Amino acid sequence: MKAILVGAGLREANLGEANLFWADLSAANLSNADLTGATLCGTILVLADLFEVDLSRANLSEADLTGANLKGAKVTDEQLAQAKSLKSAIMPDGTEHDFNDTPSPWT
Repeated sequence: MKAILVGAGLREANLGEANLFWADLSAANLSNADLTGATLCGTILVLADLFEVDLSRANLSEADLTGANLKGAKVTDEQLAQAKSLKSAIMPDGTEHDFNDTPSPWT
């Protein structure tokens, strides 16, 4: 069953090791949440607020991070490379992701 948590208020939530496989967290507020080791395969995080979220060891394979705010997030380039989309996302360094922006390490 797919969890639908559109717009959920999960600020500072402890979701470490959570299985959110294919969940819909569009526009959810996950700022300052702990998602250490979480399974986010195929998770929809469109326009989600992931400000300063801890994504250490989280699996982001095929996650849709379109328009998500990842500013200050604890996440590696390797993890972000697994995402389905980072279009218009605010990256951990505060820059906006743009596929046409060659200096970005997330293209």
